[in-house]
Amino acid sequence: MQKSLRKIALVAGAATAAIGLTAGTASAVPSTVWTVTPTPANFTATNSGNIVLTVNGIPMTCTTSGASGTMQSATGNPATVANINAINFGASGSPCTSVLGNVTTVATTPWTVVAADYNATTGVTTGHVGNVDATVTVGACKFRVTGKASGTYTNSTGALAVNSVSGDLTVVSATSCGAAVPVGAKPTFKGTYLVKQTGTSVIPKIVGSNP
Repeated sequence: MQKSLRKIALVAGAATAAIGLTAGTASAVPSTVWTVTPTPANFTATNSGNIVLTVNGIPMTCTTSGASGTMQSATGNPATVANINAINFGASGSPCTSVLGNVTTVATTPWTVVAADYNATTGVTTGHVGNVDATVTVGACKFRVTGKASGTYTNSTGALAVNSVSGDLTVVSATSCGAAVPVGAKPTFKGTYLVKQTGTSVIPKIVGSNP
């Protein structure tokens, strides 16, 4: 009798486990399909308003900034929908500035545009600019920033709004910066870029859907 009861318990346990596995698989969220239009395509982006990197409470402001790269449809949660192959900060006659002096920034690319969530009502994709890597020089101070920058993309305007929060980015090295820019500081990167397909007035669209 005890052996029979043990067999029944084992069979019941196996059945319960199988049901649980099936339920877990059925309830799993499917990967988001990100449809980028046009795809694949090249894009350019120009700042709308100031671009500001704030380090240890010190704003470093650029009135001119631009980027270019490629965009493509993708699948995943999250997924890379664009690569930023070049990005510049400041220009001849319009340098980036700070209380410490003019600022020069050299980006190590590619950076990525990563989509994580889509609001069909507003046409806004939430995600981040990833693989951020830039070396900043201001006076004798030179430091390197890496990480990501949280942001959104709006289909109606083509606005890539970068609005990083503390902890997205980190100063990983610093030379001749003293207490002004210490290693381990958590900068913020904020600003808006208007995106268009290269050589046209076409605003790219990003739409996320679950099959």
